[in-house]
Amino acid sequence: MSGSVRHYYAGGNTAKGFYSLYDSVLDGMNRLFILKGGPGTGKSSLMKDIGQRFEEREIDVEYLHCASDNQSIDGVILPQWGVGIVDGTAPHIIEPKAPGVIEEYVNLGTAWDSNVLKEHKKEILELNDLISDKFQTAYHTFAQALAAHDDIEEIYISNMDFNRANELTQELINLFYGDNFLKKGAKVVHRFLGAATPDGAVDYIQNLTQDVEKRYFIKGRAGSGKSTMLKKIAAAGEEKGFDVEIYHCGFDPNSLDMVIIREQGIAIFDSTAPHEYFPDRDSDEIVDMYERCITPGTDEKFAEGIARTTKGYKDKMKEAISYLSEAKALRENLEAIYVDAMDFNEVDRLKEEIFNEMKSIVDSI
Repeated sequence: MSGSVRHYYAGGNTAKGFYSLYDSVLDGMNRLFILKGGPGTGKSSLMKDIGQRFEEREIDVEYLHCASDNQSIDGVILPQWGVGIVDGTAPHIIEPKAPGVIEEYVNLGTAWDSNVLKEHKKEILELNDLISDKFQTAYHTFAQALAAHDDIEEIYISNMDFNRANELTQELINLFYGDNFLKKGAKVVHRFLGAATPDGAVDYIQNLTQDVEKRYFIKGRAGSGKSTMLKKIAAAGEEKGFDVEIYHCGFDPNSLDMVIIREQGIAIFDSTAPHEYFPDRDSDEIVDMYERCITPGTDEKFAEGIARTTKGYKDKMKEAISYLSEAKALRENLEAIYVDAMDFNEVDRLKEEIFNEMKSIVDSI
């Protein structure tokens, strides 16, 4: 039987700036290699290759994707052993808990020719400043988009029956857990199921739920209580001792998009744009928040205001994505400078050292 391969994000470009969930994702690791080095030094390729080798050994592998580059990853984890590798360069700065014991820094800077880089010092500094400016502009524009989104939410919140929302939430909690309490502490992990990327919104809902027996697709509108319901379902699971995977919204990290309780074989997620899906298995079910909790006719009554604010939101999202795309193009120019200065034979040597140590841990258990 082959191992599972899961994909998600540990950090994202959000309306709150770059938002990190690395502390939760990496909590409890037994061995962690933290890669240091500039762009273009081969960090992503190194991690992909190691991940692929463990996949071939039919071992469970988790890939942490990069929100700023659709072709790159920021980490690889072998969850059964608590062993992994992550990119430890900005913006995802990782604070070690036990350096040398759990965490080990791997400096890919040993593989570059500093003299080559010094020849491009001015260009490197200018590109770094331009990239930083593009990201800050993107974050500011995402914040404007969130403000427009809040305006849409206000329409539905003012037409919501909170008692019915609470009743629906309690129905689902009873259905998911019943009277069960597990005699153990719950393990709760926080992740992002998707992200705003230079290529637009990307998500891994289908991958994360592919081996979950029962899936609930939440339909509704902005402000119809989807995130609040997910928070209550997650809290109930934790209180009852169930392990809970909590997936935050890649646009607004204060909101939730999905909760998975694998011990119960259940996943429930916001299935509206930009991650809109429809049931494709006999066991899939829809939970319609609009139908259950919003005053009938709200869409029609406020159609003009909803259309206006929705356009403002979408326009700002599109603008913010364009800044991420511009930042990526600038970063590719920066990477090209470092690629020319790298000795990738040395990178390969470091890769083999990391792989062999990870392999020895896996083989010893």
